[in-house]
Amino acid sequence: FKYKISMKIIVLKFGGTSVGTLDRIKKISKIIISYIKKKYKVIVVTSAMSGVTNELIKKASKISKNFPNSERDVLLSTGEQMASALIAGKLYDLGFNSRSWMSWQIPIITRGNYSSSRILKIGTDQIKKYLKKGGIPIITGFQGLNKENRITTLERGGSDASAIMLAKFFKAKRCIIYTDVNGVYTTDPNLTKKAKKIKVLSYEEMLEMSSLGAKVMQPASIQDAKLNKVKIDVKSSFTNKPGTQIIGRKKIKDINIIRGVSFTKNDAKVSLLGVKDKPGVAAAIFEPLYKNSINVDMVVQNISSDGKETDLTFTIKSDDLLKTKKLITRNKKIKFKKLIVDKNVAKVSIVGVGMITTPGVTYRMFQALADKKINILVISTSEIKISVLIQSKNLKKSVELLHKEFNLSK
Repeated sequence: FKYKISMKIIVLKFGGTSVGTLDRIKKISKIIISYIKKKYKVIVVTSAMSGVTNELIKKASKISKNFPNSERDVLLSTGEQMASALIAGKLYDLGFNSRSWMSWQIPIITRGNYSSSRILKIGTDQIKKYLKKGGIPIITGFQGLNKENRITTLERGGSDASAIMLAKFFKAKRCIIYTDVNGVYTTDPNLTKKAKKIKVLSYEEMLEMSSLGAKVMQPASIQDAKLNKVKIDVKSSFTNKPGTQIIGRKKIKDINIIRGVSFTKNDAKVSLLGVKDKPGVAAAIFEPLYKNSINVDMVVQNISSDGKETDLTFTIKSDDLLKTKKLITRNKKIKFKKLIVDKNVAKVSIVGVGMITTPGVTYRMFQALADKKINILVISTSEIKISVLIQSKNLKKSVELLHKEFNLSK
């Protein structure tokens, strides 16, 4: 009988800061070797060295104002190519069998537009043969190959997605994302010293927190991990401390109702007063924004007592404010009395799967802010998140208040 022995595979992904200098590449080589010594078959995914991708973007914009997206992807993919060769070179220097793999050599097949492709499938034969021979493949993150046989890149931060999809196709035991932070925190440690590292988070909570500005992972890659049931660890490559595990909701026991307080600072509030109310008016307002890739976040509508007019308030990213104002003022399909915009706003959110089964969370949040005379401008909720829009000047105070209210420092 021939028994098929399954390999104990682990995927290690190193972010830009982890491979940011030659000294750091030497340091992460030791991390890689530590897993080899634990009898894992290791697949390494690397980002470009920190700052390199931005430098390449600058070069493209200096050479041409309309640099083709297809060539931009070829150019940007060289950052990861350089990092993967340097890591493989260091491991070879330490006596290990290691080589770099470009996405097209595997191949990693993508679909979608240049600069925002998604991974469709990954060939496993060559890498499996190489792993069986004791090799350590160093794979370029953030890139793939489309049906035209051209190099494509994923969205910024897309090396996470590369690592998660490799973990899926190789049925890895887990995927470890090495970054410059010790894990995911209850809130931004730069804002308050009381922020605590979270040991375990559900995919849903991580997805909400990353969408709300926790810059640990790209939201699309967390979605990929959830769909494909890939267990993730987020750890620092600079310390040996345990990080944060991201797993399925059902496996989490004994958790706080609220797991974190997230916030975004780059919001703007747009209010249309005295809009003539008729069927389809909201669609008429938002259609041009959608067509111009402007993401609308929180929306509130107040209808006058006679039902003839409505006030509509919504939030967008501050960067889109100028474009939004132009689109609204030129929109012939809508009539309104006044347009008011406010850039001095911030969004604060509490996140936690525990709030589904716990009454009174909304009241506690609103009361804590009211006690300190912090005015709420707009509210939006989902199953595991409550967000409020407030004046920017109250951001730090609000985060600290809510952090204390829901006992997140313990």
